[in-house]
Amino acid sequence: MSRNELDSIKFGTDGWRGIIGFDFNLSNLSKVVVASCQELHYQYFKETNSKKILIGYDRRFMAKEFAEEISSFVKGCGFEPVLSNTFAPTPSCSFYTKKFMFLGCLVITASHNPYNWLGLKIKSFKGCSVDESFTRAVEKRLILGNSIERSYLPYEKVDIKKFHIDQIKSNFNVDFIVNNLKKMKLHIFIDSMHGSAANCISQIFDANDSKIFTEIRSDYDPTFGGNPPEPLLKYLDNLTETLLRNSKKDFKTLGIIFDGDGDRIAVIDEKGRYCSTQTLIPFFISYLGEKDKNSYPVLKTVSGSDIISNIAKNQNRKVLELPVGFKYIAKKMINEKIFIGGEESGGVGFGDFMPERDALYAAMILLNGIAENSKYLYETLDEIQEKFGPSFYRRIDIKFPNLSEKDFFKKFINDNIPSEISGHKILGISKIDGLKLRIDNNFWLLFRFSGTEPLLRIYCEATSENNLNQVLEWSQNFINTVKNKR
Repeated sequence: MSRNELDSIKFGTDGWRGIIGFDFNLSNLSKVVVASCQELHYQYFKETNSKKILIGYDRRFMAKEFAEEISSFVKGCGFEPVLSNTFAPTPSCSFYTKKFMFLGCLVITASHNPYNWLGLKIKSFKGCSVDESFTRAVEKRLILGNSIERSYLPYEKVDIKKFHIDQIKSNFNVDFIVNNLKKMKLHIFIDSMHGSAANCISQIFDANDSKIFTEIRSDYDPTFGGNPPEPLLKYLDNLTETLLRNSKKDFKTLGIIFDGDGDRIAVIDEKGRYCSTQTLIPFFISYLGEKDKNSYPVLKTVSGSDIISNIAKNQNRKVLELPVGFKYIAKKMINEKIFIGGEESGGVGFGDFMPERDALYAAMILLNGIAENSKYLYETLDEIQEKFGPSFYRRIDIKFPNLSEKDFFKKFINDNIPSEISGHKILGISKIDGLKLRIDNNFWLLFRFSGTEPLLRIYCEATSENNLNQVLEWSQNFINTVKNKR
């Protein structure tokens, strides 16, 4: 491959992504697929004794066509492609791969990226994303420029989505959940953002003919309504309006949001408050920790709320802080007994189910917890804030025109670490992933550059709304001062 082609194929925090028709085209994709298949075989064949490679895809423009096209390349490499018979959440692909001990899995998806992006996620036979050493090996194989003859022989198709949904359903008493939610007069709206998790919750509860669930934005729209299918409040106007319109004096509404490929979750609670996994993970720890008295550790990324640590330590659980990217959490989940692992951007996984973030399973845990406690989500979240807070959190994304600008700012930030911010002294510095400046408990600032886009993400958790605004204003001025000089 030429140097320009290689530069356009770089793996980020979870796979390789690019603009459709430019970086992401069949020529580049086929090379990545061949290299990935060969590396899957090299690393995992002795453990799996399988040559089956699952191919999944989401609802993005051309995703199905790309998935069908790469089947011939997988076959040409000497492996057995097994194609999903429909679009499916990425966790469905991981679960099926793990359950049937396939060699690995290739998923055509760009997750939460804008509509004109597409990408490839590589999953191992263990049911999770491959780690960084694996993707580096794939990048090295690309340099070799290995080529193969495509094989158009027939291949198997399977309904991996139904299999995953059935397995999730078997873990819960859906009759109990429905009956208790009805008693609570709770109407739940599911917003799949036109993604691959559309109608999955409805399928889990279909036998109950429940009137408490309503799906919105479940239709096919490859532009995702004009916004990225990322479960952030700024992209949820449709849901917030729907919740407000349907909320009545004696009836409460709850919104559950899934991202484009169904591995990330967010919620709008009965008070209309947006809840990222910064507040949902503490709920999961609190609820499940009361049921299961194990002492397994909790995993969080550097951008995760201190509330996660506070509530886990209260249960005498060890808390480990890792770089951003669920692959780092998954790696530990594979090798150790882990209670819960989660990240700020919406991904959460449960050690007793699968070493992978799974929004559908998380949603069912959430609904089961509300039903079992007969307590609205907002009530539990308020109790957690009272005991382990206060905590106020926000993230700001700053775009750069190109990667070279990103590299300049990364160096600048690391060379100009402040000793205080808006009168608050810096008590500690972490460089696990980006630059994290510790001010106090529940009070920190993190500068971290995206692994897939020319973006600087600024994260802040603070002990008051005023402190939060002060620190974020300082951080934006800090960056803008340098941008204006460029």
